[in-house]
Amino acid sequence: MRNIISLIYLSGIFCISVFSGICQEKLTAKEIIIKADENMRGKSSRGQMTMTIVRPKWSRTVTMKSWSLGTDYAMVYITAPVKDKGQVFLKRGTEMWNWQPVIRRTIKLPASMMMQSWMGSDFTNDDLVKQSSIVKDYTHKLLGSGTIQDKECYKLELIPKPDAPVVWGKIIVWITKKGYHILKGEYYDEDEFLVHTENGYNIKHMGNRDIVTKMEIIPEDKKGQKTILEFDNMEFDIDISEDFFTQQNMKRIK
Repeated sequence: MRNIISLIYLSGIFCISVFSGICQEKLTAKEIIIKADENMRGKSSRGQMTMTIVRPKWSRTVTMKSWSLGTDYAMVYITAPVKDKGQVFLKRGTEMWNWQPVIRRTIKLPASMMMQSWMGSDFTNDDLVKQSSIVKDYTHKLLGSGTIQDKECYKLELIPKPDAPVVWGKIIVWITKKGYHILKGEYYDEDEFLVHTENGYNIKHMGNRDIVTKMEIIPEDKKGQKTILEFDNMEFDIDISEDFFTQQNMKRIK
């Protein structure tokens, strides 16, 4: 009798494992990307971040506050260093502005500047405001599985759609099977040369979810250079409206 019970128990575990595997296989590549994107973004957010720019002979730190609403609205307020404090970046739809308090001017950034360095870092203006969407602007293909930082991950390939406003020729990402966290991304140009690698670390509970709280960008051809972005505090699904994201409010927020 004991052997029969054990057999039934083991059979049950096997069935659960098989069923779990089937459920995972039913997820399409796009569904995996959507889960990862929504997990990190939320419907809205408010947070504080620290960015460290590392170069072979120097480094500097920039701190900031951020607000977002969906994929169309975002605002970033620089809190330090002193020479940059008060600068504000605003995104509304596909447009981006920069308020510079020293000269008391709001400058609209043209599309041609979206791939330029943001604040002297390895992030671009496009990275800051997420003008290009990994969900909408790419087709997605599941390449298989892999292990990153001892975590089982989906490995996916993202290829830009023909008319998408993006510069990458291809992106390869690794997303954890548990929690859907992006732990690694490889960004290739149109000739399929690796431009830079993004790594995600330190999954912690912030707001109402678990998120990657440290991101690192490492350029492929610039030895000793990288940029680290750390999320010091994040809240998600906050009460905020489109009226917050205006050029007038850029001059008022603190």
